[in-house]
Amino acid sequence: MNGEEYAGLGDWTLDVLGPPGEVRPVLSAPATVLSRAGGDVDPTAEETVRLAADLVATMRVSPGCVGLAAPQIGVGARVFAVDVTGHAKAAVVHGAFVLCNAVVVAASRWKVGREGCMSVPDLTGDVKRAGQLVVEGELPATGKAVRLVTNAFEARALQHEIDHCAGLLFLDRVAGAHAVYQRKVYL
Repeated sequence: MNGEEYAGLGDWTLDVLGPPGEVRPVLSAPATVLSRAGGDVDPTAEETVRLAADLVATMRVSPGCVGLAAPQIGVGARVFAVDVTGHAKAAVVHGAFVLCNAVVVAASRWKVGREGCMSVPDLTGDVKRAGQLVVEGELPATGKAVRLVTNAFEARALQHEIDHCAGLLFLDRVAGAHAVYQRKVYL
């Protein structure tokens, strides 16, 4: 693929997903789907586009939510939505988007940071993540291959959601029991 095919999100917007999706229940650990790797999807398939719309709709009504992966709504697929717009710790912001079959192709500047998750509502934890990240994936509806270069909080959010698609929770990444905390603020 040439560089033009990887030019960020290009002119892709959530509008390509069609009508608003349905708000779906978010599963909590230990739901089995959360610990299983999701399968690849056809980003142009009707069911993938509907799933993408449902992820966005569910994320939008969930206070404080900056990302949501298909396994969290009970679907074992490698699809997730992210939107860190307006977050105080965000530097690079690509806006609201959905990626299918995403993979990390470069990661550097590792830092420990506190994470929480809608699927683990009572806990937070310190997780080491790359602060500089390059991710490749496909956009739902168009199937366009993209490469996102990001950092800071958006990089952390992408890694968190890619982990969900691989059957991992942030608790699988914490540096031991001493790095897990009771959540003090519920959103």
